[in-house]
Amino acid sequence: MANVTVIGAQWGDEGKGKIVDWLASRADVVVRFQGGHNAGHTLVVGNTTYKLSLLPSGIVTGTLSLIGNGVVLDPWALRDEIARLEGQGVSITPENFGIADNCPLILPLHRDLDGLREAAAG
Repeated sequence: MANVTVIGAQWGDEGKGKIVDWLASRADVVVRFQGGHNAGHTLVVGNTTYKLSLLPSGIVTGTLSLIGNGVVLDPWALRDEIARLEGQGVSITPENFGIADNCPLILPLHRDLDGLREAAAG
């Protein structure tokens, strides 16, 4: 498959997840290249519904899935999402999942600083 990029032209909810899900079944690699865990998408494969926020859509079918350096990664949100999907029978291993080594992280310190800035702003 040639390189294909799916980019939304609105404010979200325009159906990107369904398109990516359809393309992922034909892809060698699916990459989440930007965003954070605040954006979610729902996949229905067979009779099973999967809710994803950080993980690329290809992960549910075993396609190599990568999180790129444009994603702002909350390690705790990722851990919870992986646990939820593994509970649904999805296998997530180093063979089918990877994270860019220069991916920026959201840490508890960042949440604390954000709260302090909001409080200072009134």
